[in-house]
Amino acid sequence: MTQPLAQRVATLTVSPTMAISERARALRAQGVAVLDLATGEPDFDTPEPIRTAAKRALDHGDTRYVSPAGVAALRTAIAAKLKRENGIVAEEVLVTPGAKAALYLAIQALVEPGVEVLIPDPAWVSFGPMVGLAGGTARPFALDTGFRFTREALLTQLTAKTRVLIINSPCNPTGRVNDEAERNAIITTAVDHDLIVIADEIYERIVYAPHRHVSLAADPRMANRTLTVNGFSKAFAMTGWRVGYLAGPARLVGAAAKIHGHLATCTTSFAQAGALAALHTDPAVVDAMVSTWSRRRDRVCTFIDALPGFSCPRPEGAFYAFVDIRNTGLTSTEIARRLLEEHHVAVVPGPAFGAAGEGFIRLSFATSDPVLESALAAIHRFAESLEKERR
Repeated sequence: MTQPLAQRVATLTVSPTMAISERARALRAQGVAVLDLATGEPDFDTPEPIRTAAKRALDHGDTRYVSPAGVAALRTAIAAKLKRENGIVAEEVLVTPGAKAALYLAIQALVEPGVEVLIPDPAWVSFGPMVGLAGGTARPFALDTGFRFTREALLTQLTAKTRVLIINSPCNPTGRVNDEAERNAIITTAVDHDLIVIADEIYERIVYAPHRHVSLAADPRMANRTLTVNGFSKAFAMTGWRVGYLAGPARLVGAAAKIHGHLATCTTSFAQAGALAALHTDPAVVDAMVSTWSRRRDRVCTFIDALPGFSCPRPEGAFYAFVDIRNTGLTSTEIARRLLEEHHVAVVPGPAFGAAGEGFIRLSFATSDPVLESALAAIHRFAESLEKERR
């Protein structure tokens, strides 16, 4: 066939993180023992009460269509959770097949040709492509030293066409958690320039003391202009379940819900039963996972800081280290390629997250201790080999 593809697809790049994961799988298929630090997936099993609830739903025949907006009990529980834990009074909640779908639907509802969207640089790999698929223009703005938000940086990219700002805190890939000054910069900019903010809070429960996550929509000035995106994949080790949600003003969530009804009909019924159980799971279950990630974070950063040419800013949230490799003399892509091909360690090169990611690699410590220790030993060997090459 010679018929051309739609232009939106022809210019769309494959997700860099997924591409690396696929390359790692291909090497494994060849018998190579790849140590995967590229994928952001908890190594824990989904907690037993969540699995039991889904099994029970299956046994009771809960395998049919449900409301496109989501099972009423789950939507009610999500709204209660948002009010209790986040201080958010959500007019409407839409349950989606993962937080990624919630983001996509929100962007589709708000963005069209001629609309510009502010995106931090670096940022999660799919924000820009999602904006492009909606026909809009992503306008990355550079973060300050230490990957901090500033009002000045936001204003440098803001134009008369700017209608949306996407925020991700705790952040993938940098591990930053926005502080009060950063939140104020975001809020004043959004209010002064009448922006709608999409707040990606998927890592909200994975925060390391003394840092604290505060939801943007909890501020009264933001309640009517914020769409909060969240889900169950990360904190509850439910990546394969694909349950997320979009919450906010009824007008905005309702627009996304219309698209969702045509796209997916509904989110999997018995997976929603598991998500409902997750909201009632003992918080100690999540706390134990976060405690393990905190220990691994300390281990990774201490280890990396001791390597010549490498340094590791300490993540404040999420489970990624955004490692500074600028003193190695190599590009991020060269480092990632050589780690994978020569030492069989998969990491993500920083430019996958934007131009400002050059000079960094992202590695996930949401993996088992044996895999992490083997990967760190391999990175150590690689750093030593680089030292010899520089001499």
